[in-house]
Amino acid sequence: MARTKSAYIHIPFCLSKCNYCSFISFNKLDKRTGYLYSILKEIDYYYKGEPLDTIYFGGGTPSLFSADELNKILSRFNYSDSTEITIEVNPDSAMDLEGYKNIGFNRISIGSQSFNDEILKQIGRRHNSAQIIKTVQYAKNVGFNNISLDLIYGLPNQTLGLFEYDLNQILQLGIQHVSLYGLKIEEGCYFYEHLPENLPDDDIQADMYLRAIELLNEFKHYEISNFAKSGFESRHNLNYWQEGEYYGFGVAAHGFVDGIRYSNYCTLEEYMNAPTSHEYGKFLTKQEKLEESIFLGFRISDGIDIEKLNKNFEIDFDLKYKEVISKYLKSGHILRTEKGYKLSDSGFLLSNIILADFLG
Repeated sequence: MARTKSAYIHIPFCLSKCNYCSFISFNKLDKRTGYLYSILKEIDYYYKGEPLDTIYFGGGTPSLFSADELNKILSRFNYSDSTEITIEVNPDSAMDLEGYKNIGFNRISIGSQSFNDEILKQIGRRHNSAQIIKTVQYAKNVGFNNISLDLIYGLPNQTLGLFEYDLNQILQLGIQHVSLYGLKIEEGCYFYEHLPENLPDDDIQADMYLRAIELLNEFKHYEISNFAKSGFESRHNLNYWQEGEYYGFGVAAHGFVDGIRYSNYCTLEEYMNAPTSHEYGKFLTKQEKLEESIFLGFRISDGIDIEKLNKNFEIDFDLKYKEVISKYLKSGHILRTEKGYKLSDSGFLLSNIILADFLG
């Protein structure tokens, strides 16, 4: 049985919700102490004491919790100096980075999104561009040498020129990792009910994505949305994409342990009333596992290993998917590799369509 190597901890509190955000988050900071003890109860119930390779605190805004509060959670786990321990922070609430470094965090992910102050206001962010730069410098000063920034393209009033400015700002900051996301407006966010004007069209968004690949050439483009300096790939996220098992602790967290995919309750009240009960859990069928292997494999720039798929699922991949492979090889969206196939840069742009063809 595979060893569970990673743990994700969801801290769902935010001071306010961004206009594009449909994630599970709440501004009920009065619940933080009760929530903290609910998470500790869940960890004590499920965690088997395995040494962990990665631990990731995401949100929400984990930096709304003090180092002492987060240490109560962190100290429940078995980890070493080589464990990658990440905390997500927002530039307006990154008050205690030194405290986080002192308790064991060695990787920091900063929710920057844009370096244009007008766009930041329009999307409901609480920080400005100067605070992003200040947070990066603060992180470096206290000893973080594994720093990631989030960036969104396709934002209201964002031109290709403005986005290029964001990319150039990142190159000047001397960080190790960039996560790049296209704006998605989904049910549950403010923009879904109040669609902003001046959204870049699909062609401009495609140009932005391809320009990012071009400009971020000192980083390895190792996954659809992620770029890293050599050796600074997110080991936590790679474990997801390589189908490793992981714990998910906290409200709305997802996990994959002992072959079971599960998710927790999505409201604070339900979760805090029953932190050791999952809302949903299931074993994947063989077909679901195959589809997941294809979906996750194509997300990574190295692509899929067909020899491994053929062995694990007793199939002939080239025969089973002959028509789809032929179609996208001809169009240039899929490329052959030594071990199988991978998406090209233009293929990454159409990944949802391509993967739907494989999974259809």
